[in-house]
Amino acid sequence: MPAATRPTSRAVDRFLSGVEWAGNILPHPAVIFVLLAAATVIASAVARAVGLSAVHPGTGETVVAFSLLSTEGIHRILSDAVKNFTSFAPLGTVLVSMIGIGVAEASGLIGTALRLVVLASPRRLITAAVVFAGVVSNTAAEVGYVLLVPLAGAIFLAVGRHPVAGIAAAFAGVSGGYSANILLGTIDPLLAGLTQEAAHIVQAGYEVNPACNYYFMAVSTFLITLLGTLVTERIVEPRLGRYDGAETPEEIRPLTRDERRGLIYALLATVALAATLTAGLLPAGGVLRDPESPSLLDSPVMHAIPTLIFLGGVLLGLAYGVGARTMRRKGAMIDGMSKALGTMGGYLVLVFFAAQFVAYFNWSHLGLIFAVKGAEGLRASGLGDVPLLIGFVALSAGVNLLMGSASAKWAVMAPVFVPMFMLLGYSPELTQAAYRVGDSTTNIISPTMSYFPLVLSFLARYAGGSGLGTLISLMIPYSVTFFVGWTALLIAWVLLGLPVGPGAALFLPGH
Repeated sequence: MPAATRPTSRAVDRFLSGVEWAGNILPHPAVIFVLLAAATVIASAVARAVGLSAVHPGTGETVVAFSLLSTEGIHRILSDAVKNFTSFAPLGTVLVSMIGIGVAEASGLIGTALRLVVLASPRRLITAAVVFAGVVSNTAAEVGYVLLVPLAGAIFLAVGRHPVAGIAAAFAGVSGGYSANILLGTIDPLLAGLTQEAAHIVQAGYEVNPACNYYFMAVSTFLITLLGTLVTERIVEPRLGRYDGAETPEEIRPLTRDERRGLIYALLATVALAATLTAGLLPAGGVLRDPESPSLLDSPVMHAIPTLIFLGGVLLGLAYGVGARTMRRKGAMIDGMSKALGTMGGYLVLVFFAAQFVAYFNWSHLGLIFAVKGAEGLRASGLGDVPLLIGFVALSAGVNLLMGSASAKWAVMAPVFVPMFMLLGYSPELTQAAYRVGDSTTNIISPTMSYFPLVLSFLARYAGGSGLGTLISLMIPYSVTFFVGWTALLIAWVLLGLPVGPGAALFLPGH
């Protein structure tokens, strides 16, 4: 029996079977938010009836639970549903970003760039190139899963290596390193919006910019690349042995003349866009500077990341399309935008119910009360910064096994943990960074992750009879290594007192 299909130990099998069973019985995330919203309504009435309250540590005022089953509460539920949806912070940022990325994807820019990264690398760096390309592909959502994972299997087979190792390396980069990136993607404004909504429970007006975790995540890109390479070459590939399957190596198609010209045009567009931003930011009176503040961190650009993603995707996608002649058809750009938004139907449904839940939770004051009570308990426990952060990363990783969507989980967890850690002095940006570490590291062993069946189908091409346990057992070494290594980086970051992103300190002022 091939190593890739060996049964795991009975204890591990029982655990994985339990995870699979629990994941399968969970309803759709939208239904989960409906249930959470209903539970919040009921809980608010009970909390009000028993007089649940807490003293706000910032204002000294007593905050009392508000019943959503009261006359005023019912009126708010009925009259504010549309407002809750349209004002939900992540909604506009994600949709605007996806319009631009749709052009870049439709033109072929993203796929060609990924192929270039892999094909231009020396053979001894193929593994690192695959993992790195996987991490960077997260800028454009599902492109890494659909394009890079199967491509990596074909590349490894073409150079005489086990194709399953290539699939594992790509999957580890795309999904295990989901939050790491040297570029900003749709996940950044999405999570930042949820974090900002949660921070308002404690401090109204607190702003979280989409680049708030950029420094930490950029460095994490290289850490994940290193760890993914080591696990692939030292653990996974030796365990797989030699490939003796029926698949024959395919020729990896080099870039065509049109594709190379398209990349050159895209590079020129990148330089032009960067020069325009630099010209508007560097001079003291630059058009992109805040006239009332000399700091670059207060520049309007820091609040316009989704717009920049949109502009970058459109301009670079068009430049590539003109050079590669892939967007010559009339209306191709609009079709690309429409296709990108067409994939967001499920997300819009999810956001509608998530927005209602978040609004109900805020109106009820339960989030603030739980945060105050939880902070008091944590403060009394005497745990230091390191144990608290490790515990939160582990909790995020555990929840991810049963609920695959990063945004859905954060929409549930942020209203509780962001205020709780704010009351202990931790910045919302640091809490978000810790969540992203935990959320990413168990993606590759989570049966509820939406692309798990797709990766399993790629695996079956080279390892017939592969099942869920096959893929999970293949990816566990990555998951464990990423969890330990990435958490260690987070702890080192905190101990060194480094900001996690532009204008994003580790602790709130006065702590």
